[in-house]
Amino acid sequence: MKRLTIYQIKEMTKDTAPYFFSRKTLRFFGQTMRDFKVTMMPPYYRIIAPRRDNEGNIDGFTVRYFDPSTNELLNTIPEFEITDNINN
Repeated sequence: MKRLTIYQIKEMTKDTAPYFFSRKTLRFFGQTMRDFKVTMMPPYYRIIAPRRDNEGNIDGFTVRYFDPSTNELLNTIPEFEITDNINN
């Protein structure tokens, strides 16, 4: 599995998540592309960046999982989603 940069992930998601890395979106959350860190979690890549308020203080984090097989950004990894087995 080849290590991808955040810039490569941005390019690969331009059709599936066209606004996620837009200047307007990044500015709203007080982020830059350099803020994003990419870690490999085969078969996914986790991307994480701090969110900042209007004063520049960190008030949370943006976390997504990139699936290179579909070029989609996921909120959670499918294997770790909590399911309701009561009605199944």
